[in-house]
Amino acid sequence: MAKSKAKILVVDDNNGIRAALKLLLPLHFSQVELIPSPKELVSKMTDFRPDVVLLDMNFHTDINTGNEGLYWLSEIKKRTPETEVVLFTAYADIQLAVEGMKRGAFDFIVKPWDNDKLVETLKGAYSNKHKAAISTIPSVQSKMYWGKGAAMSGIRQTVDKIAPTDATVLITGENGTGKDVLANEIHRMSDRAFKPMVCVDAGAITETLFESELFGHIKGAFTDAHTDHIGKFEQANGGTLFLDEIGNIPLHLQAKLLRALQNRCITRVGDSKDIPVDIRLICATNKDLKQMVSNGQFRQDLYYRINTVEIHLPALRERSEEITPLAEIFISKFADKYRRNVTGLTQEAIKLLKEHSWSGNIRELSNCIEKAVILSENELLGPAEIEIQQGRASESVQVSGTETLEETEEKAIRAAMTRFGGNLSMVAKSLEISRPTLYAKLKKYGI
Repeated sequence: MAKSKAKILVVDDNNGIRAALKLLLPLHFSQVELIPSPKELVSKMTDFRPDVVLLDMNFHTDINTGNEGLYWLSEIKKRTPETEVVLFTAYADIQLAVEGMKRGAFDFIVKPWDNDKLVETLKGAYSNKHKAAISTIPSVQSKMYWGKGAAMSGIRQTVDKIAPTDATVLITGENGTGKDVLANEIHRMSDRAFKPMVCVDAGAITETLFESELFGHIKGAFTDAHTDHIGKFEQANGGTLFLDEIGNIPLHLQAKLLRALQNRCITRVGDSKDIPVDIRLICATNKDLKQMVSNGQFRQDLYYRINTVEIHLPALRERSEEITPLAEIFISKFADKYRRNVTGLTQEAIKLLKEHSWSGNIRELSNCIEKAVILSENELLGPAEIEIQQGRASESVQVSGTETLEETEEKAIRAAMTRFGGNLSMVAKSLEISRPTLYAKLKKYGI
């Protein structure tokens, strides 16, 4: 079999591991280099220009947090985003490896490794890099899931009417309900779809940089202004400006924003020249702006300026019929992204998802499914894979004021055993304890 043309760089401080990989990898790849320390990464990225980096997550015997691996992953992606990274991790680091995949890693390999799986993963990473390089046309496909409920149907009708116009839109709703996705959908359906959509977390901009970030500045306007800077308004010229969390803008800065919106022109910091801007404005907030106006925390004139059309996105718990379809969409998405053979949910998992309150809304559901897909070894996700941290649909245990901690614990274990039919893995998962700990407690309570 012909060797892959992929250039592989291995970064691992273990001499034995590097020696083993020095024998294995050249059998499958034409160019392989190995280094013991990430301190050599920068120079190797320049000189060798690897297609794929196999990166260890810990480089000190007394430190096993995995944070080193995450740091160097970020550095690689910052310098050469096209380079694929496969994380090399121990069993104890799997949770961190999952976080690494969310930050851009292609996959992770657990030590001790299977040679065939390692080679296959590195080849897959190389293939993925080339697919990404070919895909240069920006996607304008919809990412909005409308569902079949009455609430979302009404919102869709509104969006169909207003999207082709330049009407200013205010999107309200709890965190995680998809306000940014809806804003993108409105932009996609507008006449400005092939112009930029510039997104700004309005509440995250420091007061000192507010004008500079939104309106730009000229060289020498302040101490650190070494070059001219184009602000978000100019960047969005001809397209859409999305101001997220607009309710977090301090009151004294709201007047400056209002002036720019009224006049549709901005002035860079340090300059006297007015620059006209042509933007479609979409804002979003999780706050009650009407109440803030009443309390004197938000300008009334700004509120009416940004609120030509208001769209409220309901919380996920208010449209529970959409939980399962959304979960299935996320399964398909993440199974494809992470190359996992996961196709759906068990009935028990569906029940668990429907019983959860989802205070984090669609974002929480997405994160839950993403992690489950990454870690699952099964085709269908069951309760054991679905980790819900808060508001878990767990065993209902009545606790009296006279009950001891041990009695309460025993009741919880017995309820979990009943619910999961004695499946110890699922019981341990639901109680958030290890299997050895569960074994000890079962013996202790004679269960």
